[in-house]
Amino acid sequence: MLCAFIFDREILSPLARHDRRVPFIHASVAELDRTLRDAGGALIVRHGVPQHEIPALARECGVNAVFANRDYEPAAKARDEAVANTLASADVAFFTFKDQAVFDHDDVMTNAGKPYTVFTPYKRKWLQTLTPDALRPYASEDRLNALAKPPAGVAHALPSLAALGFPQAHGPAFPAGTSGAFELFDDFHARMSDYGRTRDFPALKGPSYLGVHLRHGTVSIRALARSAHDAQRHGDKGAEVWLGELIWREFYFSVLHHFPHVGVAGDHRAFKPEYDRIRWETGEAADANFAAWCAGATGYPIVDAAMRQINTSGYMHNRLRMVVASFLTKDLGIDWRRGEAYFEALLNDFELSNNNGGWQWAASSGCDAQPYFRIFNPVTQSQKFDAAGKFIRHYVPEIAGLSDRDIHAPWRAKPDALAAAQISLGADYPQPLVDHDVARKRTLARYDVVRGPGAKKAAPADTGDHPDDNPADD
Repeated sequence: MLCAFIFDREILSPLARHDRRVPFIHASVAELDRTLRDAGGALIVRHGVPQHEIPALARECGVNAVFANRDYEPAAKARDEAVANTLASADVAFFTFKDQAVFDHDDVMTNAGKPYTVFTPYKRKWLQTLTPDALRPYASEDRLNALAKPPAGVAHALPSLAALGFPQAHGPAFPAGTSGAFELFDDFHARMSDYGRTRDFPALKGPSYLGVHLRHGTVSIRALARSAHDAQRHGDKGAEVWLGELIWREFYFSVLHHFPHVGVAGDHRAFKPEYDRIRWETGEAADANFAAWCAGATGYPIVDAAMRQINTSGYMHNRLRMVVASFLTKDLGIDWRRGEAYFEALLNDFELSNNNGGWQWAASSGCDAQPYFRIFNPVTQSQKFDAAGKFIRHYVPEIAGLSDRDIHAPWRAKPDALAAAQISLGADYPQPLVDHDVARKRTLARYDVVRGPGAKKAAPADTGDHPDDNPADD
């Protein structure tokens, strides 16, 4: 058995030269190579187009079969199909396997054999389908005696970051490789019981921070789900909540697989086709608002703190992902696809299915029953989940001098409070881009037009919250 990894030129070329994910992958590949060498093998690493590199490598090494694990993104499926066809023309077999999900493709379906489009029944069926064998680890240690070193003359050295075109890139603030995943999981396992209580508060160490490892395959989903499931069976409520978040990830895998129109490259469409008729805000004013949202300069501190977090680290707390997505689509009236693309460019743990699902959830165009009147109030979200303003003060230091009461809505602070904090609104910190109450009414009207006169009308109150079943990327 020879092991190979391709740095896909078609994926890497469009990325910003400072992209944080490439150093993470590079460090993880280096660790994998060291592990394989210690076990008697090595990793063959190439930089190119997989459709060319894999068949060429198969010829160089004289292999009769290629094995890979399945990916669920439309572009990845097309890539693997092209690889399989090229290999078949050379009489080389190509096999793919389930790896990044506990259940994939048609493993979890309704009794009528149809894919689920609502999370709660999917989760129920997922748990009913679960067996100890489904969480069985893939014991690679049992196969190490089959490892072979690359044949003589076959280039296999790991290219440097500079050779890949990323000489100045800095990795995310999370340890890389399987060793990094174990380090993070060991830390999280000790506080998993508190997950349900702490996960919504960005100033607390609540999430697992394993999203980047799940995304890049440096941790086993079966190991994580098994740990959560075992703890849940012993009454651990935090583990139960976290397992639900892992199931959300697989739900979005299933949605992308069965409804690929949501993830078509360059043309992501609403899960609910009628929502593609929404008339989003466009023009110079919308562009200026979008730029302010990206920069963390909306005048709403919790939104600005969250955007500065992603801009500086490549990470954003899950609760805040929902808050900023709701603000962009429901307060600013800007197309969710613009926010989706911004997250895609910056998130260390970007996964098309999860990112698309989360944005469509926030925009009310995705898998949800009657969500169009779900509009997060950024001020009440801030007051509830960052009450002391600790997270805001870290990322928006220019308003750190405000009281815990005023920091959530500086424009409501009294002039003497602003003066004491040495803040001049409009100079030191922006005035809010929009009035939330006015924007909410405008959004309801926008969605009512799309839904038609017979649609259920909006709830009278802005709850500023979300239902128990919510997507997570932590």
